Amino acid sequence: MKEKIYFDSQGHQLAGALEYPASGVKAWALFAHCFTCGKDIAAASRIANALVSKGFGVLRFDFTGLGNSDGDFANSHFSSNLADLMAAADYLRQQHQAPQILIGHSLGGAAVLAVADSIVEVKAVVTIGAPATAEHVRKQFCADIADIESLGEAQVNLAGREFTIKREFLQDLEQYGWHLGQLQSKALLIMHSPYDQTVSIHEAEKIYQSARHPKSFISLDHADHLLSQKADSQYVADVISGWVGRYLAEQVPQTAPKLAAPGMVRVNEKDHKFTLNVMSDSHHWLADEPVAVGGLNLGPDPYEHLLAALGACTVMTVRMYANHKQLPLEDIEVLLSHEKNYHEDCKNCEQPDGYAERITRQIRLTGNLSPEQRNRLLEIANKCPVHKTLHSRLVVQSSLIEEQK
Repeated sequence: MKEKIYFDSQGHQLAGALEYPASGVKAWALFAHCFTCGKDIAAASRIANALVSKGFGVLRFDFTGLGNSDGDFANSHFSSNLADLMAAADYLRQQHQAPQILIGHSLGGAAVLAVADSIVEVKAVVTIGAPATAEHVRKQFCADIADIESLGEAQVNLAGREFTIKREFLQDLEQYGWHLGQLQSKALLIMHSPYDQTVSIHEAEKIYQSARHPKSFISLDHADHLLSQKADSQYVADVISGWVGRYLAEQVPQTAPKLAAPGMVRVNEKDHKFTLNVMSDSHHWLADEPVAVGGLNLGPDPYEHLLAALGACTVMTVRMYANHKQLPLEDIEVLLSHEKNYHEDCKNCEQPDGYAERITRQIRLTGNLSPEQRNRLLEIANKCPVHKTLHSRLVVQSSLIEEQK
């Protein structure tokens, strides 16, 4: 299962992808991507998918100013990356379970080494192609350092993209030049390729020599720095899942949000504000309210769900009929809106202060259809099950479920 999630860090809203198996989560992992990359880089996505298939939950997110996260990359630095990681760990702690595994790729590896001791629940740390010091990243734009130092900032080309690097970024790196954490009572797995042209394997040697036991090293033969080959990402995930098991605390797997029985929909709170989990027997999605009324706008609001139900049922019913009759219907689109308090439509209402509600449904049919065929399809649209339900004498029967003691 996969969710788009958002959380706050240093006044910015960061975007993340939360992935987990429906059957239950052995442990949660937090993934930190490489410098100027993002959560959706192929290596991060593939490693996360592979770990989910082995029973782990994974949160990967975009650091401030990158990908779909808010903020200006030019004003970010290594310290802000560490703050983002702590905020991501807090999100997991509050919404699911604190991460027991930290995984960092390249500079993300340096970041997880730096924060690992501050996240007490972490049992295991994994670095992939990571430098021994954060300051190693200076080598990515060494030709521009003079301009950055003298002018205060410079445009730097990294992997074909232009980024603004400020003097403050370099100054921030300097404080992380001597070590990245001692990893008190945490296991360390170092993974690095001897063919890495971006971060030399000698950096892995430095990390290994300075780290305490338990520590392990795995050589990623023939892999490049970004793990661009799918087989390399799969291998990394296989090794992590096998290695990490001996360091995790024995516990009952945390179950994923409980799905509903067939034919039912379950709705429960996600953040005790307006964000809700909505679950059918095989699907999970979010409902929310707009930011203007106090929500996070992470999903459709209740009336949008209502309109979506009618729209989806309309299209399905019309398509089923058109296919059965072999009509030349190429495409169907339905536009819906909901309005209330139309007093002119309520002249005969029993209550003087009553009002009517109206759903406007506009149906666009594309194809070489005759006027008769188009009118017949409109009749069929009015026979869709949800349409009939909305026009029936609908009774909503409510009751309280006794709280389990």
